[in-house]
Amino acid sequence: MTLVVLGPVTRDLIVIGDESFDKVGGATYFQSFVFDKFYSDYLAVVNCSDETLIRDFPDSSKVKVIKKNNTHFFINRYPFKDNLNIRQQLSNFADIPILPSDLKGILPEDIDGFVLNPLNRYDFPVETIEYLKSFEVPIYLSVQGFLRLPDMQVNENCTIRLDCSDDLPSVLSGADAIFMDEAEAAIMGEVNGVGEVVITDGSNGSRIVSDREIRINAVPCSNVVDTTGCGDTYMAAYISKRLTGESIRKSGDFASGIASEKLKYFGHY
Repeated sequence: MTLVVLGPVTRDLIVIGDESFDKVGGATYFQSFVFDKFYSDYLAVVNCSDETLIRDFPDSSKVKVIKKNNTHFFINRYPFKDNLNIRQQLSNFADIPILPSDLKGILPEDIDGFVLNPLNRYDFPVETIEYLKSFEVPIYLSVQGFLRLPDMQVNENCTIRLDCSDDLPSVLSGADAIFMDEAEAAIMGEVNGVGEVVITDGSNGSRIVSDREIRINAVPCSNVVDTTGCGDTYMAAYISKRLTGESIRKSGDFASGIASEKLKYFGHY
């Protein structure tokens, strides 16, 4: 049985203070390092035009590329070195959707579940979500991409604003767990028809809403180097434990610890 992790791999520019770095990114990329260690039977499926990006994955043999005519590009700007919770983000908003026809023939026969990591609204059309639901396996879904819309144009990229779409409730309905941060949760409001709603809030910890709300403390990190991908790392660590039967609280505590470890390194966990 295989966990299938889907979503774009990206070219990123990280700007911290007056220093800048080019790197590979995207939620599926960050998560692959966690799954490689804690849930090794996984397959990463990425949509991009630049296939060289998969060389940075922990195991390129576990990556399948859906070749598109563009690649997601993000600028993550942290203006204050001493406060990496403040981020200004821009994107090229690449329109490179993953379609059911892209997936036929590349998915494994036996699937443990799907992890969906949209980076904007184009990545997973409703028809693709419905196709994945037809497999009747657990679905774990990051909300952030479904809320992202282009805002102000800055050269070739746009700043990002967040807003709900009319079809989002049906997209989320039936998911085993969805993941978002507190800013996204404020826009989403009440969520129905989802098994677990996981809401992260950086150094303030996280909360997980199922039949009741469980608070998860953040694990302190005295040397924060890079916060990019921290939420994606938390998500993968949480899923890796839930799929092996751990409780919500134990999975949350584990995810909090792994996310704290990721903060100590530039790039992935």
